[in-house]
Amino acid sequence: MTRIIGKLAEISEGYSALVCDLWGCLHNGHEPFPEAVAALQSFRATGGRVALVTNAPRPAASVIRQLDRMGVPHDAYDVVVSSGDAAQEALVAGLVGRRVYHIGAPKDEPFFTEMTEGAERLSSITRVPMDEAEGVVCTGLVDDQTETPEAYRAVLLDAKTRGLPMLCANPDIVVDFGDRRAWCAGALARDYEDLGGRALYFGKPHAPIYLLARRRLGEILGRELKDDAILGIGDGIDTDIRGGIAEGIDTLFVTGGINASDFGPDPRAPDALKLEHWLAERSLSPTAAIPKLA
Repeated sequence: MTRIIGKLAEISEGYSALVCDLWGCLHNGHEPFPEAVAALQSFRATGGRVALVTNAPRPAASVIRQLDRMGVPHDAYDVVVSSGDAAQEALVAGLVGRRVYHIGAPKDEPFFTEMTEGAERLSSITRVPMDEAEGVVCTGLVDDQTETPEAYRAVLLDAKTRGLPMLCANPDIVVDFGDRRAWCAGALARDYEDLGGRALYFGKPHAPIYLLARRRLGEILGRELKDDAILGIGDGIDTDIRGGIAEGIDTLFVTGGINASDFGPDPRAPDALKLEHWLAERSLSPTAAIPKLA
């Protein structure tokens, strides 16, 4: 049975680095969770390193600006690694061509204008109408506050008919934005595959984002990190936890996030039996679980 703990400090001593999710673990889209911030600060104070690894479809610098606006202090983390970072590497490598049709919001503009390493490479990419495109880049819905994936069926059918590959810059299906649930790029990529299209993913649970996080943490520490030195933290069972397990690292599942209602009426006290059955249905066994990162 997956052990339920109350504090990160109960298990963190044996790890050199944390790979920690953002949305649902460190903040709710509007403001940071004070207990989570304190837990990461305490881990770093003992010499540990923290990589905030997010499926946000924007480059790390853009994500950091968002964290700054929310008031997340810089001493809670060492580095940010985003799905946008990993997806940009695929984009400039030409995996979906260099003339692309973009599906996404204005807030995702940094995906095409900023890059953590080698921003000049973005100049090889041109956004064009669908009938001129070699591929599709999906960073999300144009308006995730009012739209649903169903609104994009005609666009996806058009792209599928043209045989265009889709680069999905955020594999998440949904996120909780405060008390509201919003659709993400992963929902459109899922629907595209259901239509017979081909989607490429670079965020969690897929390997590229973990390879990038390992490299950046290794640069900070001055050494390569072994699997048993890393703990992955997140509330996404099919992204954070499945991805961490596939990477061979230990995982801490935050039950009070996106699936909180599956574990009983009180998110602060998940029902251990409900949790165990829920995990068994998914054939996943995180190292430990915690109601909220603290």
